Amino acid sequence: MKSNDMVWVEHEAGMPQLASDTDFEAVGALTEGQIHAAALADPDAQPIPSGSDEALARRGLVRVVNVKKLREKLGLTQEAFAAAYRIPVGTLRDWEQRRKFPDAPARAYLTVIASSPQVVAELLGDAA
Repeated sequence: MKSNDMVWVEHEAGMPQLASDTDFEAVGALTEGQIHAAALADPDAQPIPSGSDEALARRGLVRVVNVKKLREKLGLTQEAFAAAYRIPVGTLRDWEQRRKFPDAPARAYLTVIASSPQVVAELLGDAA
């Protein structure tokens, strides 16, 4: 099946191996160093660099808070997190399920929540 210039293959675990030109014996014989070198040589498989937000931005990358992990770390349900931080629950679900990504102001807000969740919740509670 072909869609949007991508080839999709239906293959379930336990099904016979798909026919390909890959020499799996040669692949299996590669050392970790050879695999690492091959990955670095592939422009589509470059590792995400570590460093400051500015260094990432120079490469066109943006650090994004993992909203689901943040919520789980705080021990909150989606509904409780959304209510505490005044985020529409539908928006929160979209972020968690990667259907949508937070824009710049939302990323900044999530970063503040991640660094001081109690303070943010208290400030918002006081403002109600």
